[in-house]
Amino acid sequence: MRPSSSLFFDVRGLKYHIREWGNKKGKPLFLLHGWMDVSASFQFTVEHLSRDWRVLAPDWRGFGLSEWTKTEYWFQDYVADFNCIVEKLAPTGTISLVGHSMGGNIAGIFAGVRPDKISRLVLAEGFAIRPVNVNKSPERYIKWFDCIKSPKRLRPYSTFSDVAKRLITNTPNMDPKNAEFLALHWAHKTKFGTIELRADPKHKHPSPALYQSNEALSYWKRIKSPVMWIHSDSNWLKNFMKYQFSEINIYRKAFEKLTESTIEGSSHMMHLDQPKKFAKTIENFLID
Repeated sequence: MRPSSSLFFDVRGLKYHIREWGNKKGKPLFLLHGWMDVSASFQFTVEHLSRDWRVLAPDWRGFGLSEWTKTEYWFQDYVADFNCIVEKLAPTGTISLVGHSMGGNIAGIFAGVRPDKISRLVLAEGFAIRPVNVNKSPERYIKWFDCIKSPKRLRPYSTFSDVAKRLITNTPNMDPKNAEFLALHWAHKTKFGTIELRADPKHKHPSPALYQSNEALSYWKRIKSPVMWIHSDSNWLKNFMKYQFSEINIYRKAFEKLTESTIEGSSHMMHLDQPKKFAKTIENFLID
């Protein structure tokens, strides 16, 4: 496998980890992972990139090798963290940006706030917002208060092979060897001998702050660069977002220069079960 190196530096008071592959003088290509994922998940995508990129993938706060917060997690912090990372690692010129799922939502906001920084943007099933009922906002606060009082815990595993089995259960088409590799980055062995995920359980807490489609549209309308949406051919998007696909057309119209592509044979975790197709799709778009 292509070797990666690790960069550690302070980002807004937290020790952040950024994984780096390729030519340090190459065009910056940032890969942003999703919720309950880690930067190492992009290892298999990087294997199939043909250009001489400088690939940079952060572990978001509370994931992977980045430091956990002492309090709760707020979506706006991910965007602010990424802005600091870009200013440190790519202070001049533009960047190519790919975001998966939650990482796609972060990428979409950043690209709308700083449109002149982006040369091309790829949103891999990270371009839609789950509908929310504002009338249930008080209930969200109550659930959040309950989690603060009794924090959630992530279940431990007996072996790294058990973690790999979970990866394959969630992503059936994933290469078992890749699952074994990723398990060593997804999880770690504690001083008690158990295997636990490298993720702060507080990420499982509901947020009282609502992120609504009108807000997302305001960012997307400011994006100047070409944008690609990537879909899996599963029903994840429809099932998770719980909306009619007519709403997707509203989102489409927010982007000035939009193209779309579907990764055949993929689940939502397309970078894990179809990394070659995923890499080819994003690279063909980025260098077009």
